Amino acid sequence: MSENYLGKDIPKLGFGLMRLPMNGSEIDIEQTTTMVDRFMEAGFTYFDTAFSYINGKSEEVVKEVLVKRYPRESFQLATKLPNWMVKKPEDCQKLFDTQLERTGAGYIDFYLLHALNKEAAIRIEENGAWEFGKQMKEKGLVKHFGFSYHDNAENLDFILSRHPEAEFVQLQINYYDWDSTDVQSRACYEVARKHNVPVIIMEPVKGGSLAVMRPEIQDIFKKANPEMSIASWAIRYAASLDGVITVLSGMSNTQQMEDNLSYMTKFEPLSEDERKVIEQVVDEMKKIPLIPCTSCKYCVEDCPQKINIPDIFRSYNDYKLYNNKDGAKWHYKMATQNRGKASDCISCASCEGLCPQHIGIIENLQEIAAVFE
Repeated sequence: MSENYLGKDIPKLGFGLMRLPMNGSEIDIEQTTTMVDRFMEAGFTYFDTAFSYINGKSEEVVKEVLVKRYPRESFQLATKLPNWMVKKPEDCQKLFDTQLERTGAGYIDFYLLHALNKEAAIRIEENGAWEFGKQMKEKGLVKHFGFSYHDNAENLDFILSRHPEAEFVQLQINYYDWDSTDVQSRACYEVARKHNVPVIIMEPVKGGSLAVMRPEIQDIFKKANPEMSIASWAIRYAASLDGVITVLSGMSNTQQMEDNLSYMTKFEPLSEDERKVIEQVVDEMKKIPLIPCTSCKYCVEDCPQKINIPDIFRSYNDYKLYNNKDGAKWHYKMATQNRGKASDCISCASCEGLCPQHIGIIENLQEIAAVFE
């Protein structure tokens, strides 16, 4: 990638505005303002929001804590066009106008088609979203146009081959998912590099999971460097990659902000010894016994209680792997929304007779109910 790639000079820590501090259902304006001030004071400039974050309140708070208080040219603002809300071409303009009104920003520095996979990319293309992005750039209302992505590397290659006008792509990259066959962090990153497209990194701490970790995993990091936080290893891992515009961190309080600033203000890429520490951590995490569910969903088809067994198992595996109970309970809540809970199992065993992995599903559901319910 050219040394002068888009975003080369943007500081490598971005402020993700999806998990802001809250007072009940409202954003904590005072604490958010303090965090924005510290972020800007330390020389960081990239802010990331989206139409749907905090039910639209994230975009609205941008106006109050950032746009009204700092010169527009002193920061970069990124927001996203929700692909699932674009049903016809004219929807693009309506959504974009709402975003300009909410943020008061005048223009958007980095505008993204939100959460594309292959199916969404084709649908939103048919509804004129790429052409809309081009038109907004011509009008000066968008500076740079790209997309955030949640799919495999093969389909990313399909989209970037079809749309060479994409100036950047936002990818989920972290050290645990680097060689994952599911998230495919490495494979997707390498596709972006092949197309000479710079990358914005999201979920470097995997929704906070790589900041908590099991005690025996934390001990490996603390032995290597007792002064560095657990989260710092994940952020620095992502920021050490080539061709990165910035690494987004969804900071929820001033303590997380101060921790990130402590090691990113004078960012140093990981050393070889530090990379070996992360390799050791990943090796140890792979030894943690998990429910060997492959999400074939044979168990779901005949379940009289309509229990989404594979997604419930995935929530529990995340808890065992990362020790992030709050995050795992949130995923469990999503898995059981309008579906049966683990405790609804009536032990009919129809699922166990269909499971190719011969998992003791009933026993596992009972254990999960005890933990999450």
